[in-house]
Amino acid sequence: QVQVVESGGGSVQPGGSLSASCAVSGSIFRIIAMGWHRQAPGKERELVAQIHHGGGHDYAGSVKGRFTISKDNAQNTLFLQMNNLEPEDTAVYYCNVAGYTSDLRSFNSWGQGTQVTVSS
Repeated sequence: QVQVVESGGGSVQPGGSLSASCAVSGSIFRIIAMGWHRQAPGKERELVAQIHHGGGHDYAGSVKGRFTISKDNAQNTLFLQMNNLEPEDTAVYYCNVAGYTSDLRSFNSWGQGTQVTVSS
């Protein structure tokens, strides 16, 4: 079983910065992709940013240039640095991890989410 636990987030005024992290644990053979998604009230969950096994990064157009995704391979930890935040960034942010367990079963796991609120 793979566990995904987010931390960070919080509340900030427009233009401010927040960060979030995601710790992944369990019997993992290989992680294929790690990413952040978000869901605002009344809206569908959307991809914010992700890192592929080969190192490629994808960002949603709305956050490109403001958010930075990074990871610590040794610790299986994913980070999201959010700068110049806008009220439209208010949402619950979820970490998603996909890969293979030590017994070579595929997994696609989600964390419990962390709230980001941007308001004046």
